[in-house]
Parts: sequence; C-alpha cells; structure tokens
Amino acid sequence: MLGRRTIVRLSLVVAYVLIAVLCVTSLFNDNEAKAEYGDVVINNYSDAAGMRPVVFPHWFHRIRFRCKVCHADLGFKFKAGGNDINMLKIFDGQFCGRCHNNSIAWGVENCVLCHSGVPNMKTRVHNSTSDRLVAPVAK
Repeated sequence: MLGRRTIVRLSLVVAYVLIAVLCVTSLFNDNEAKAEYGDVVINNYSDAAGMRPVVFPHWFHRIRFRCKVCHADLGFKFKAGGNDINMLKIFDGQFCGRCHNNSIAWGVENCVLCHSGVPNMKTRVHNSTSDRLVAPVAK
C-alpha cells in the first residue's frame, strides 16, 4: 500500500506532466496570428520573402519604455509602414536589432517569435479606428 506522501508526490508529478504536455501541444496547434489591439503588423517585405508578417506588440513594449526610446533614439517613424525595416538592417543593430541582440532581448535567430502573422496581412496598426471604419478615408 502506498503512503500518503507518495500519493501526493505522484499526484504532483502527474499534474506537472499534464501541464507540460498542454503547453507543448498549444505551441504546435495554434497557427493564428497573435495580433491584438494596437499591435503593428509589418509586412513590407515578409510575404515576398516567403516569411509570415511581423506582429509587433506595441503596447507590450510601451509599458516598458517611453515613446522616445523607439521613436527618437532608434528612429522609428510614427506611421505603420513608414519605416524601411529589413532583416539586414536588424542584423546590423538598427531598428529592432538594437535591443534584440541576445543581450537586452532575445536575438533575431528566433524568427517565429516576431514573424507570427497570417500570410497576406497588410501593414497597419491592428484593430485601429481606421480598420473599423465602414468607408476608409482615401489617401
């Protein structure tokens, strides 16, 4: 007969294994874009290069940094699609590559962490007011 401690330990092991299995399977079963309100979809070159568009979590970064860090110090323009960002520039430490260098944040070799959008998503601020207009304003 098993003692009470052994049963508790076995229960914890089973629970941890189930949690680990659920976490791993969720990574492989979820092909949806992770864009949420205010995220910036960047697809200036991705589709043409056979990559998924980038979904930049703007608000995730904004709660950690002031606007000037990216928009003044790193040179990002205040317009979705207004920046000529490509992987060569990022590898050279420009734009996202200034922080995503395996020192401040994960490095650029983790492609799917950024390139997580659905193919053919247009460059824009996700779920912005202009996305929800019945008749978008002509450019």
